[in-house]
Order: sequence, then structure tokens, then C-alpha cells
Amino acid sequence: MEFQPALDAHLKAIEARDLEGYLATVHQDATLILPNGKLLRGTEEIAKYHTAWFSDPDWSLRAETVRVESAGDGAFALLSVVYDDLDPEGKPYQKVYYLTLYFVRAGERWLLIHDQNTFC
Repeated sequence: MEFQPALDAHLKAIEARDLEGYLATVHQDATLILPNGKLLRGTEEIAKYHTAWFSDPDWSLRAETVRVESAGDGAFALLSVVYDDLDPEGKPYQKVYYLTLYFVRAGERWLLIHDQNTFC
């Protein structure tokens, strides 16, 4: 299986706030580092975080591909992200960051094994 369709499915699930579709792209032993440095481990912690995030209707993000590479059973994508949201008082804010997604091949599928968010 080519990597690009797996990456596209992962990003579309985020955009659609589709938790089931998103988790179908995530390895059970995945790690996620949030922009604030918090580390989440495994699908249970990642699912809990995304359940809350996906239920928030105020945010949107635009991701631009900077680099995509695959070799053997590993692949990564580096994306430049512009994230818009509302703070607790309802005031809009924007964050710009890099998103690095690392996937491993699991049989015929590519699954996210590491997600790193880094503020610019």
C-alpha cells in the first residue's frame, strides 16, 4: 500500500472530527506530544484527548505539506499547520506549528506510531 492515501485518510479524519476513522489510522502503541509538551501514550490516552478535542466545534486547521518520505516499513510527513480556535472567553486566536507524523507499516496498512506538535 502506498503511504499517501493513508496520510490523506488520517488528515481527513481529523478534519471531519471522525474519532472512529482517526483511531483506525493509529497504532495501539502510538505516542503523541502536544504543543505544550505533554506526552500521551497508547490509543486509550490518545482517544480520550481526541474525544474532547473533536467535540469542540470552534477550531479549524489548515495543513500544508512540507515533506513526505517513506522507506521500507516507515514513513513520515512534516506539515506546517495554522490552527484557529476560540479561547474560553470566546476570543479568536491562532497558532502556527509544525506537525510531524511518523507511520509504520502494519501488514497492508500504515498506522501512526508518533505524532509530534512543535510551535514555531
